Amino acid sequence: MSGRLPHSFEVSPWHDALHRLRRNRPAMAGLALLLVFVAAAFLAAWIAPYPYDKTDLRHGAKPPTSQHLLGTDELGRDLLTRTLYGAQISFAVGILATLVSLTIGVTYGSLAGYVGGRVDHVMMRIVDILYGLPFMFFVILLMVVLGRNILNLFIALGAVQWLTMARIVRGQILSLRSREFVLSAHAMGASPRRILVRHLLPNALGPIVVYATLTVPAVMLEEAFLSFLGLGVQPPMASWGSLASEGAAAMEVYPWLIIFPGSALTVTLLSLNFLGDGLRDALDPQVTARR
Repeated sequence: MSGRLPHSFEVSPWHDALHRLRRNRPAMAGLALLLVFVAAAFLAAWIAPYPYDKTDLRHGAKPPTSQHLLGTDELGRDLLTRTLYGAQISFAVGILATLVSLTIGVTYGSLAGYVGGRVDHVMMRIVDILYGLPFMFFVILLMVVLGRNILNLFIALGAVQWLTMARIVRGQILSLRSREFVLSAHAMGASPRRILVRHLLPNALGPIVVYATLTVPAVMLEEAFLSFLGLGVQPPMASWGSLASEGAAAMEVYPWLIIFPGSALTVTLLSLNFLGDGLRDALDPQVTARR
């Protein structure tokens, strides 16, 4: 008899979760589409046939042709080029604003859950008060105060997305802080910072990853809404939201201006949601067992 452990004991929980994710066809299809869009966005300088801000007023808005595969806008700019460069902005807004919300939410929620008691009560009441505020109005206010540029857009969107993350992390920390491995770390004299960073947060990583995946499409949709209001990405830069806003203003005359960027945004949001649902199921086997 070999000295190796049975296969079921050799597989780590993360490896098992990855195996379940691979078996989830909608999640894998979403991941494949996302990889295609991300690759196209970051290879835009080599794929795009024209400069993104090159105008040709004599050409004007034309439907798709062999020279302009997605057509041109009213300023004669190639829509394929602008859609590819717009993908860079949309993905950057989604990812960086999500990182801002993760940083704030994980820090705030882990401190509230670990300290507990009256401090936890006060911190979570602050979160409840902020939940009662119209967050989109708060984003608009921040954009007006800080100024309309891409960096402030990251900060403003991330600053309103951390509340749910803080609640999720706080709940995970509360459920983990009385576990045996945490008590053992206390007994060995580990500092609170070490216990949080080395023991508590790694064990709460699953829900954090899932919610982060679902935050990205929410942020991208909010950026699109802000672009509709003229508070998002400023010309000549473009995002899928600003392109859809421009297309909506002329959709009856030039329908391709909203069809292509709107379709790209829709497919990306659906792919991110499918991937997020797949990660949730993969990291929580009980969900899959109940189905």
